[in-house]
Amino acid sequence: MGKYSVLVIDFETTGLSPDNGDRAIEIGAVLIQNNHISDRFQSLINPKMRVSSFIADYTGITNQMLKKAPPADEVMHRFVDFMADHHLVAHNASFDKRFLDSELKRIRASRKQEFACSMLISRRIYPDAPSHSLQSIIQYREIQTNGQFHRALADAEMTALLWINMINDLKATYGLSSVPFELLQKISRMSKSLVPKYLKRVVEERAG
Repeated sequence: MGKYSVLVIDFETTGLSPDNGDRAIEIGAVLIQNNHISDRFQSLINPKMRVSSFIADYTGITNQMLKKAPPADEVMHRFVDFMADHHLVAHNASFDKRFLDSELKRIRASRKQEFACSMLISRRIYPDAPSHSLQSIIQYREIQTNGQFHRALADAEMTALLWINMINDLKATYGLSSVPFELLQKISRMSKSLVPKYLKRVVEERAG
């Protein structure tokens, strides 16, 4: 699994909540090992239901494309193997977490890994950013992209680049030699005003 690994995931879906019967229509995932992208996973998913014209326009994923896509159980079994034991990351993680858990439940699988939310972390690291939507924070940090958003692999890739950027910024700003997943998780749950003091304390404690 490597010294440091996280799996950044993103779903495109038929709607906002699996509790309302919505399903995943695409999954994208990007594996980061030792702060470098090392692998990718992407698949359309046939939800066995029609997507609205709004979703088709928003994502570019049409009903015709989904008709030819593999069924969810096939895709999710493959994804479980790819997911392995890596920590999980998503931008607005509560959304992707719900869909991942719902689709895993359908194949009688579950995850042991916890999530970290890159959106919550970016709010604490970049408090002056005008917005923390994925597109806005990517532009704010001037991270190079291919210009495509709202497709699962493209968004997972952007989130992965943001994650790497945040780690590098924390190292540069605070002199941290390493930024473990648990540290970023902890930051995401803190009040913004407490983060700088906390990180300075971490550096002091490590220095002994």
